[in-house]
Amino acid sequence: MIRDDVKAAQIAAMKAGDKDRTAATRAILAKVKDKDIELRTKDSSLDDDVMVTDVLQKMAKQRRESIEMFESGGRDELAKGEKMELSVIEEFLPMQLGEEETAALITGIKTELGAESMKDMGRVMGELKARHGTEIDMSKASALVKVALS
Repeated sequence: MIRDDVKAAQIAAMKAGDKDRTAATRAILAKVKDKDIELRTKDSSLDDDVMVTDVLQKMAKQRRESIEMFESGGRDELAKGEKMELSVIEEFLPMQLGEEETAALITGIKTELGAESMKDMGRVMGELKARHGTEIDMSKASALVKVALS
């Protein structure tokens, strides 16, 4: 399980004295714990790896946006810290599908649902996320769906 891999990495980083990696793994585990608490109040039976992957994808997206903002603002030291955290987060993410594979999946779902216009984008995105949410970067997939439906 991904959660166990993160815990093991945290312990290894603490033993090695790697403060940056320890902080990054602690941040991951804190977000996962927050999600656990959030899901306790809802009637949800998500697979643990799916839930952890979702949390990791959101964290990675936040880091990418922060890096872009820091670099455009000339704050390279802050961007460097975010890049380090992003690299740790990406270690635990399952292998993501490439653009070609994602486009092929979109085409298949589009055909299957009979989607023809931008009105159908929500249906296509929903189905794509339901089937392949853990293996696709949904922000990139969104752009590909727009292209496929236009």
